Amino acid sequence: MRGRPEPDPDVPRRARHDWWGVVLDAPDPHRLARFYSELLGWPIAKEDDDGAAIAPAEGVAYLGFQRADGYVPPVWPAREGAPRMSTHLDFEVTDLRVAVAHALELGAREAEFQPQDTVRVLIDPAGHPFCLYADGAG
Repeated sequence: MRGRPEPDPDVPRRARHDWWGVVLDAPDPHRLARFYSELLGWPIAKEDDDGAAIAPAEGVAYLGFQRADGYVPPVWPAREGAPRMSTHLDFEVTDLRVAVAHALELGAREAEFQPQDTVRVLIDPAGHPFCLYADGAG
């Protein structure tokens, strides 16, 4: 992308200027950050009054959470007249049963509609659908 430096693995991660991420709206961004931090094992990298972000120990990607007053969660599966999901997160796992159990323990819930055997659609504490998948399914 123009306007971004070329990635340089020799530059310390925090000094780099090629970060990218996905940001989710939430009524309580700090709670959602803690959920995904525990789910993924990524530390909370930044927090302020309006949001938070988590990031893996290596790399330059992050997952951010911003306060959204009046937030209405999307409906899964899509239903006429209801807020539609515009994006969702996918996470590959090696043991789908164990990963689903962990997500449920942290506060996710399993969606009623499950389109594939090797994919589990879950709903995070703010109502965002996300998928856990195994065996190269996606």
